[in-house]
Formats: sequence, structure tokens, C-alpha cells
Amino acid sequence: MIQQVRQKIVECVPNFSEGRYQKKIDQILQEIRNTKGVKLLDVAPDKDHNRTVVTFVGEPAYVKKAAFNAIAKAAEVIDMSCHKGEHPRMGACDVCPFIPIQNVGMEECVVLAKELGRKVGEKLKIPVYLYEEAARVPERKNLAVIRSGEYEGLEEKLKDPQWKPDYGPAIFNRKSGATVIGARMFLIAYNVNLETTDKKIADEISRSIRGSGREKG
Repeated sequence: MIQQVRQKIVECVPNFSEGRYQKKIDQILQEIRNTKGVKLLDVAPDKDHNRTVVTFVGEPAYVKKAAFNAIAKAAEVIDMSCHKGEHPRMGACDVCPFIPIQNVGMEECVVLAKELGRKVGEKLKIPVYLYEEAARVPERKNLAVIRSGEYEGLEEKLKDPQWKPDYGPAIFNRKSGATVIGARMFLIAYNVNLETTDKKIADEISRSIRGSGREKG
């Protein structure tokens, strides 16, 4: 009897701090397309946010390889010291989560996140923080907490021993910033246009509906 091999599939959704220059976006995407064993599913650039969200899937080892190559290319073509955008961000590759899809558990995605984080820190000299299920301490589970202060506050943040990166040097990388890598379940995100310029109203709405908003009673 022939035993059927059960293929493992992981999703990766890196967010890159570039949404205005298509040539730079294409250079990053090409690294993913050039990696065998992965399939690029979606690319969502946003000029106002100056950010592009990329989604691709594949077998774990290939997905990890594609993620590293894309992060390396982003570090090459994006200069965070010149970056302006509406979305909170810390680095050229701002965040890179792994999501279990088929025949893969969260534990395996956590291992992928740690392996990728170590490689990015050692090879690219970029400070790396682990978040969500890969977080080593509860205080770093929430992406918004890690990202507080954003790129502009990162140099001072790295001087605080409490914010020593999980991987990579505790030294400010002016060009690439820092990267947050982790493992999580599916995330639903969308934008809503409000007929007001009052930011307090938008903040109140977002706190009420987002998963990282109000504490549940």
C-alpha cells in the first residue's frame, strides 16, 4: 500500500516599508518569485501608508528561505532614514509573521520565526524582536507594544536593556531599522474611511474593535 505524503504548508505575510516606488517593490517580490517551493498569492501596496503587504505560501523550509531573501533585498533597497508614511513602522521589513495552514502546528511556525530571526540578526545585522506566539516574554507578545516609538524612537529604545533585541545587535541600524518576526493565527485587517479629521474618534473606534484594543471584561 502506497502511503500518501501529507504536504506541509505555511503562510508568510511580511510587511515592507515601501508603497510608492514600484521598482523597489518588484525587486523584493522577485526574491520570492525566484524561490522554488513557494507561491506568491497577494501583493497590496499602499501609497499613503508607504507600505506593501505581501502574502505567499509553501513548504516551511522554502517559505523561510523566501522570507530571508525578501528581507535582505528590502534592507538593500529601502532607506528608513528617508521613510515617511501613515502606518506605524520600525524597519524596512517591518513585520514578518508565519501562519500555520496545512499539516503544520503553531510550534513549527515558532521554530521558523526563531530560525529566521537568528539569521536576519546575524547575517544582516538588523535588530530582531519576536512577537505573538514566538515571543519569549509576555511584554513582547503585542506588536503595537514592540513598535511603540516607531523608527524615530528606535535608537534610544535600543539603549534600554529591557529592549535588547532577541536577535541581532542592540545597535541602531539607521538604514534598515528593526524587524519584528513571529508566529500567529490568521489576522483580518481592513481600512475604513471616516468623515472626520478628528484622530481621537478614529482611535476610539479602533480600540473598540481591534484584537489589541480594550481589555475584555
